[in-house]
Amino acid sequence: MGKLWEDYYHEAMGASFAGNPTPLARVIPVEHAINAKSQVHPYEEVARLIDQADYIAVAQCACRVSVGACDAPRDVCLIFDSPARFLVERQFAREISREEAYNVLDRSEKAGLVHTSNNSADKASFICNCCRCCCTILRGRTQLDLPNAFAPSGFKAQVDKDACTGCGICADERCPMGAIEVWDDIASVDTERCIGCGLCFTECPVDSITLLRREERPEVPATAQEMGARILREKGKLEQFMRVMQK
Repeated sequence: MGKLWEDYYHEAMGASFAGNPTPLARVIPVEHAINAKSQVHPYEEVARLIDQADYIAVAQCACRVSVGACDAPRDVCLIFDSPARFLVERQFAREISREEAYNVLDRSEKAGLVHTSNNSADKASFICNCCRCCCTILRGRTQLDLPNAFAPSGFKAQVDKDACTGCGICADERCPMGAIEVWDDIASVDTERCIGCGLCFTECPVDSITLLRREERPEVPATAQEMGARILREKGKLEQFMRVMQK
């Protein structure tokens, strides 16, 4: 099944999953990386998404099970409410407490995994914690080069050049998009490629990296229903979908 999933990804699913231009998923920044002075919306705070859930489950990451390109933790896929109950009842996931869910976030951040969720401002249905080499969402950019594979967070990384020591940890070990390079012993961020995940911040030994608000913030649909209707309309499939639903 994993091999078929991977073949399908390259043949059609990766492109279909990406937005045209509205994507299905968006990046959520590491919470510790957000400046306390920044105006943060509830849907941008990863812990808040967990707090809003009535039922929480964790499952093996289907991406890494299928692709197996790295040894990052697999038991880090968080699912909420009705989808979570569905998977637990069929023994594809297990119910966990909020505290366990927070621990999943901590383990994921330490392993350099990016938080992503559904691209809507209402309750999250999932928080995917994944890598650039296996993730169905992230590989839309890293391998398929699709500009609307997912929405970046509303933040971007910035380096304090006076504090940076040029150690290269952010560039070599943490940035999943290759958006950071070290020149003349100072890290430099390509803000066009930066997705605002905050992983560079968490491992900087001299605290020279911060996340700042983007001047142009990605538009987030208010609800999952609005997001779905918008995506179907952009892909020219809304009328077909409505006909199927009326049967």
